[in-house]
Amino acid sequence: MSVKYNIVERGKPGDPDAPKKYYPSAVASGKTHLRTVAKRAAEMSTVSMPDTVAVIEALLAIIPDEMSQGNIVRLGEFGSFWVKVKTNASATAEEVNASKITGVIPRFTPGKEFKTALQAFDFEKK
Repeated sequence: MSVKYNIVERGKPGDPDAPKKYYPSAVASGKTHLRTVAKRAAEMSTVSMPDTVAVIEALLAIIPDEMSQGNIVRLGEFGSFWVKVKTNASATAEEVNASKITGVIPRFTPGKEFKTALQAFDFEKK
């Protein structure tokens, strides 16, 4: 199976007069839900599907809680979750405070093994 892509035309950000260029853009071919992931994991291990769902649900509570404490959550070769913030600028350092933070952006950095698996993808024009 391969990842499908479309061709999209994009201009250069900040320069509306620059000539537009064409780029490949990945297109989702479907969705996989929690139960499907849990069932597949159960088939690959000695853990039952309900137990797998319970662990995933626990991760959904634990990861944001750890991130809210300023921690990077490292999940071995899977990767790491960390927080980036949206902010408004201040003219001076003295004006900077927590009210300048306007949002939280969750980030994921894949681990070495996960990154290697991503590089093995095949691509096909849709």
